[in-house]
Amino acid sequence: MATYPFLSDDWFEAVHEVLVTHSEVSNASGTTVTDVVMNLTVTETPFDNPRELHVGSLEGTPLWGREHHSDAHLTITVDYVTAKEVFVSGDAQAALSAFMAGKVTVQGDLTRLMALMQNGDGGPSPGGLAETLQTITE
Repeated sequence: MATYPFLSDDWFEAVHEVLVTHSEVSNASGTTVTDVVMNLTVTETPFDNPRELHVGSLEGTPLWGREHHSDAHLTITVDYVTAKEVFVSGDAQAALSAFMAGKVTVQGDLTRLMALMQNGDGGPSPGGLAETLQTITE
């Protein structure tokens, strides 16, 4: 399987294909995922500019895409290395550690973020999605 730099245009295309397959599996499993849409501004990227994207889930369907989502519940600003560690690994503990270290700023509905972490549903990388993202990410 081909791999791509995290947040590159090719990576987003590969993520789209993964989500199509993953959504079909997730919807069939009947698992409940917290509805939350997060806008992300990723700084210190290897690209010319910060990257803006959105991640989360709506009605149990994983959501990842370029640019900010107009109906996001919260906005997170994070550096590239931390974003890759948290969103590709799906490591909630890494997210909490980064937040406590001041590497992450959050604006918006913090109760949704806390519910996401408390429910342990994996947030934007539920049910094996993180493992699949690892296989396509350099």
